[in-house]
Amino acid sequence: MGLGNPGSRYAHTRHNVGADAVSLLAERHGAHLRAGKDLALVAEVRLGGQRLALAVPQTFMNESGRAVARLVRRFGLAELGKLVVVHDELDLPLGAVRVKAGGGLAGHNGLRSIKDWLRSDEFVRVRIGIGKPPGGKEHGADHVLSLPGRRERRELDVAVEVAADAVEAVLANGVVAAQNAFNSRPVPQQPV
Repeated sequence: MGLGNPGSRYAHTRHNVGADAVSLLAERHGAHLRAGKDLALVAEVRLGGQRLALAVPQTFMNESGRAVARLVRRFGLAELGKLVVVHDELDLPLGAVRVKAGGGLAGHNGLRSIKDWLRSDEFVRVRIGIGKPPGGKEHGADHVLSLPGRRERRELDVAVEVAADAVEAVLANGVVAAQNAFNSRPVPQQPV
């Protein structure tokens, strides 16, 4: 699941980096995300002999759980540890990518909605750092919903590629191996 907000107004904003990563995964594997009845754009691909359902909810971020719950039922995903949610993370430096299994929600409304609808937080997250907004958290909504500048966009494009790699690593090698590989990477340094 790649989280974001639907529509061209939000395309390529910081809040949509999760959706960007899942769209990239579909492209890598020759698939196109298509609208369906599950409130999401969906594609199915084969990766390493395994079936992988890729989806981008078409609900707004704070309602992501509605689409995720429908897709979990549609694909018969009984083990929530096999659900990977790719999302933006204010608490990570710009461009950092980290893999996490279960745990807190860091104030992320999309994750909160998913937890509420699934009644569990035991899903895997691939977190893409978008950095804290200038001026503090009270400017968080403006920060996540705005388009990054050119330099930031380049860093986020690299992070989206790395996040797509991380999803593939989770599928190929498991969560722990993906955590070891991606969480030990140095955090990108911001030029002064």
